[in-house]
Amino acid sequence: MKLESISAVARALDGAGVRFLVVGGVAVNLHGYTRATQDLDLVVELSTSNVRAAMDALAGLGYRPQVPVDIHEFADPERRAEWIKDKHMEVFSLVSDSHPETTVDVFVTEPFAFDDEYQRSDRYEIEPGLELRTVTPETLITMKQTADRARDRDDIEHLRWIIDERGEGEDDR
Repeated sequence: MKLESISAVARALDGAGVRFLVVGGVAVNLHGYTRATQDLDLVVELSTSNVRAAMDALAGLGYRPQVPVDIHEFADPERRAEWIKDKHMEVFSLVSDSHPETTVDVFVTEPFAFDDEYQRSDRYEIEPGLELRTVTPETLITMKQTADRARDRDDIEHLRWIIDERGEGEDDR
């Protein structure tokens, strides 16, 4: 994964006025625990107009679905519901020849109350004048508890240490 690709995605989405939050490994890194990650996980507000804007912006960077569907099908809530039901899809994975090291995974559902989390999101400047919004460490812990993979358990432990170090909140153990 390359920072320049993350920056390109952030600039494109911001330029299109897309409401999105970074989750997953990149969010873990931004919160202060450096570890390798292979993809950029995003939760996009799933209003049709926001999703269309997001898919247009990502397509403009050469991103296309890993599965054989049109990128704009993601904007259709009924189509997403079919993918969830029939394919057990959790994320819509996008790849780009222009950004081969950075897969973008967009959640097919909003795993939290998007507006609430967007309002309390943490912001990190990744280059001058360009910020990424991430879910809070507490929300990230909740998401990782649900996934419950070895990598997630390790992330949870480190995120709890970060919360304790910052004095931001109660330990969620």
